[in-house]
Amino acid sequence: MKSRQKQPTSSTPFIRVGPSGIHGLGAFATRDLPAEAFLGLYEGRRYTKEEIAARAWDDQLTYLFTLSNNETIDGAKGGNGTRHLNHACEPNCEAVEEYDEAGEMVLKFQTLVPVNAGDELFIDYSLTADDGSPPSKYPCHCGSPNCRGTMLAPVDDTGEKGVATDAAPAKPSPFSDLPW
Repeated sequence: MKSRQKQPTSSTPFIRVGPSGIHGLGAFATRDLPAEAFLGLYEGRRYTKEEIAARAWDDQLTYLFTLSNNETIDGAKGGNGTRHLNHACEPNCEAVEEYDEAGEMVLKFQTLVPVNAGDELFIDYSLTADDGSPPSKYPCHCGSPNCRGTMLAPVDDTGEKGVATDAAPAKPSPFSDLPW
């Protein structure tokens, strides 16, 4: 009698990765999900701020997400389907930082609104261009009615770049998932 091997379980059971109409691959809901549904943790190799600065990224496609503690998670190295959440100016998901039981900062993704099975899942990247690059270097192709035209963070009422009051607390680094 053959023993059955246990199938590995996905760390992102509500996400299916497939071709996106916005950019490359996207993350799609595998079933109807309510608002605040947990989608998964952003997983991958962690880098310090110094390690990130020491690397030559050469504008290559990357899956880097910088946390508020200045650690960066590289979803391309040991990551999961959450790395394929594309940007939209009117997202249906958000990234939330939390501390796990061991005291390590983790990044979780959750829905902002109810989503239907098959819907593409989006976050607002709210990038910052520390090198002073213009918004045109980070074009947005989301097609939302209120598209900013850029993946950079919205400009607040004082005219300074910053995070809108309803934006997610964690943001990808300027190197994140930039194919254009």
